[in-house]
Amino acid sequence: MTAPTVHKNHVADRNKTRTNPIKGLMRNRCTECGGSPKKSVIAQEFENEGVVIRISGIQAWVCAKCGEIYFEPGGAQRLAEAVRSLFALARAEKQHKGTVVADLS
Repeated sequence: MTAPTVHKNHVADRNKTRTNPIKGLMRNRCTECGGSPKKSVIAQEFENEGVVIRISGIQAWVCAKCGEIYFEPGGAQRLAEAVRSLFALARAEKQHKGTVVADLS
């Protein structure tokens, strides 16, 4: 049995009908103040049991008016997983005091 033939035009037509959640972020207003989120590269710092994790180069949408941060779909989950992993590494390496730095850019 031969595989079905996929024509480039059909693939292009399917792609046109998909909604892009990222473009939706550009059109939506901030849920906190009604301002406009702008795509930015940010840094965030997390602290747990005396260990500080600082991550820079994070792509996010930041409200130009109030600073509320929005991530692309799945972005917050991936960031949380990375932070948990870095805290686990710091504890395993006995770095109970100090700062762990990660740069995503």
